[in-house]
Amino acid sequence: MDIITVKDKSFKPYISEEELQASVKKVASKINDDYKGSTPIFLGILNGSFMFFGDLLKSIDLECTVSFVKLASYEGTGSTGQVNELIGLNEDVEGKDVILVEDIVDTGNTLVKLHEILSEKKARSVKIATLLYKPEAYKKHHPIDYVGMEIPNAFVLGYGLDYDGLGRNISSIYVLND
Repeated sequence: MDIITVKDKSFKPYISEEELQASVKKVASKINDDYKGSTPIFLGILNGSFMFFGDLLKSIDLECTVSFVKLASYEGTGSTGQVNELIGLNEDVEGKDVILVEDIVDTGNTLVKLHEILSEKKARSVKIATLLYKPEAYKKHHPIDYVGMEIPNAFVLGYGLDYDGLGRNISSIYVLND
C-alpha cells in the first residue's frame, strides 16, 4: 500500500483489508451470540456503512431483516454539527430489536438523531455496531455495543469512508497524511 492522493489531500496506509475483515468477523460473532433465537433488523446508515454492512451480513447466522437510512453530517473533512435526514426509515420497528450499523462513530450526532427516531417509532431495543470508533471524539451517552476497532481522532478514508464523496471504493483504510 502506497500513499494516495484524493482531490487535494494525501493519505497514507492505515488499516489493511485483512485487519478489517478480522474486525468484521469479531463483530458478527458477538452479534450472532447476543441475538441467538431473535430476528433483529439491521439498519445500515448510508453512505459510509455499505462495505462494512455487506461484509457483516455475510457473517451473520441469524434470521434478520435489512433496511437503510441515509443521514449526512459531514462536509469535506469535518462535521457540520447538523444531521440531515436524506432517506428516512421506512421499516416498521415497533417492538423489534434494531442494530444500527455505522462505518465510524466519532461525534455521535447521527446516532443521537437515529435514537430519537427509533424511540418515537417504539423499537424494543437499539444497539450500535460500528467498524471504527473514535473514543476521544465521542461525547454522547448512547453506548457503542459492537466495535470492530478503536482509532485515534484522525480523518480516515476507504472501505466506505469518503473525502467529499471520493475514496469509498478503496478496500483498505488510509489516514490523512499531515
